[in-house]
Parts: sequence; structure tokens; C-alpha cells
Amino acid sequence: MPTVVTAVGLFAAARLTGVLVLALLAHAEGKDATTLLGRTWDSLWYVGIAADGYGEVREYSRLVLNDLAFFPLYPWLIRGVTAVLPVSGGAAGVLIAWAAACAAACGVYRIGRRVHGRGAGVLLVVLWGLTPHSVVLGLAYTEPLLTALAAWALYAAMTGRPLWAGALACLAGLSRPNGLAVAAAVAAAAGWHAVTLVRERRASFHSLWKPFAGAALAPLGWVGFVLWAGLREGDPLGGYFAVQRRWGSTFDFGRGNLEFVGHLLRHPDKLLFTVALVVVLLALLLLGLLVADRAPLPLVVYSAVLVLIAVGGSGYFASKPRFLLPAFPLLLPLAAALTRTARARPWHATLVVAALAGLSFAYGAYLVVMATSPL
Repeated sequence: MPTVVTAVGLFAAARLTGVLVLALLAHAEGKDATTLLGRTWDSLWYVGIAADGYGEVREYSRLVLNDLAFFPLYPWLIRGVTAVLPVSGGAAGVLIAWAAACAAACGVYRIGRRVHGRGAGVLLVVLWGLTPHSVVLGLAYTEPLLTALAAWALYAAMTGRPLWAGALACLAGLSRPNGLAVAAAVAAAAGWHAVTLVRERRASFHSLWKPFAGAALAPLGWVGFVLWAGLREGDPLGGYFAVQRRWGSTFDFGRGNLEFVGHLLRHPDKLLFTVALVVVLLALLLLGLLVADRAPLPLVVYSAVLVLIAVGGSGYFASKPRFLLPAFPLLLPLAAALTRTARARPWHATLVVAALAGLSFAYGAYLVVMATSPL
């Protein structure tokens, strides 16, 4: 019978193979794979914050890049690991990312098993580990950490442990800007629980205080950092968002993305922009399938908020698939369908997984080693 050990083992095998392919391509290109894994693009900002704290500002083209755009939980963990182990900040970041990715895989399996059974749980983990941008799960980035906290917070919310859900959501809000999606899911679960009790005339202080306490706790990490960053900028409510605007990132309900897509369709550009567009369109389709599949409310709310942030927010378009990487519930309909296929036609399912693996390994290595644009 499929178990969490099977799921995590397959996930680890997939991601280690991806790292091996990346290392081989890096060697062929005369590049150092360990540097690419631990000290590239955003990783450098996190390592710098871990070593020196906040305060770095750089000017790039028409942008003013302030490290207050980066949330603090991951640098705190890097600092803790380097204080205990004789490793560099980049190596510590990679170790944290790999550990978080395995913890995330466990949580993803639990959710998949609860919704569609053990086989779907295993395949959900495998599909998540073979998305085109899953190479990020092996880099010193924050997506593995957010996904781990989100998966276990969602599982706690779905299994009647609202205080745990709120505490994990609070930590998720300290890990990434889109960690707010976890708080929204926990709040939705608490609200639905309250509505159900009222309908059944079983509402009481004893039955409601834990869900409401968890919902109140959930956004505190995100809100706390945003207010603190705002105070650093001299504007508690607007300072953090001013920092993001100077990075070129605002929430404009998708206007900037539509303009970029229109330009991309008229003037085809780099491969990673085209792949990003395909991934965003697939995410919208999968969100519709998740809703049609009547998935549990916390999973729908969490995924919808992540998609809304990615689609409605302007910024560097090629990073959209990375922002969507924590939205693993979107893969639930595919995991369920692939489970049915595996029972009826095992070879068909095997070919699908093999094709996804080839695409994931090749494209992931290309993104990190060959592409000259930020992830």
C-alpha cells in the first residue's frame, strides 16, 4: 500500500535527479553547481539579510531594490543553522530548503490521501515534484518553506485543529508575501465551521473560541512584518507597499500582466516568458477544476488567493510560476485522474510521469544554468 514513505521517497528521488541533471549541465558550461544552488538571484538577498540584517538598498535601472521586500523567517533560519553548523549562508539556505521540501511533501501527501485516497496522495506529491519550476525546491529559496507551513496548516484546519492551523499560518505569513493565502484559508475554515454550528444550533463559546482564535492568530506574522517594515520606512501602513512599488511590484488587478501578455503575443520573447504564460493559464484552468471537484474549502481559498496574487499583481512575469509553486492543491484533479488511469492502464500513467520528469529536469536545469533572467 502507498504510504508517506513512498511519497517522500519518490519526491526525493525526483528532486535529486533534477539536481544531478543541473550539476551535469553546470559542469558542461563551466559553472559551479553549488554556487547556483545556494547563491543566485533572491538567494543572495536572503543570505545577506541573515548575515547583516536589514538595510541594504541597491539601484538597478529605474528600480530601487530594498531588502525590506523579503520576509524574515528564512533569514532567521539561515542564521540559526550557521550558528550551529560550520557551513556558509548559502549552504545553510539549501539545507533548509531541502528539509522544508521533504516536510512539505509529507503534508501534501496527507492532504491528497485525505481528499482522494492514498494513491492520489502519492501522485499529488510526485506531480508537485515534477512541475516545470520544481527545480526551485532545491535552491536557497523560500517556496519550499512556505509550502511546508501551508500544507500542514491546511491539514490542521481540515482535521479540526484550528490553533495549530493558526500558528502555522502565522509562520507562513513570516516566510513570503503570498503567505497571506494561508491565513485566508484558515479564516475561511473557521468561518465555515461557525456557520455550520449555527445552522445545526450547536454554536457556543466552547465550540467557537478555538477556530476564531486560530483565525485571529493566522495573519499576525504577515501583518507584523508589514507594519515593522513600514515603520522602518517612516510609514507604518504604507511603507512596505512603497518598497514593493519601487521594486516594480504592485497589485493592479492584472492590468500590467495583460499588457505584457499582449506584447508577448505580438513579439515573442524568451522561452521562459512563454512557459510562464502557459503555467499561469494552466493554473487558472486547474483552479476551475478544483472548484468543480468540490475540494475542501481551505484548499480552494488557499489556491485561489495564490492565483489571484500571481495574476492580479504586476512585476516580473517570468517569476509567476515560482509564485504558484506552493499552490499544490491545484494538482489534486490531475492526481485523481492519474490515479484512475494508473489502475486501468498502468503503462499510460507511467509514460505521463516519465514525460513530466523529462520536462522538469531539462527545463529546471535550463532555468538555473542557462537562462540569464531572474527566477
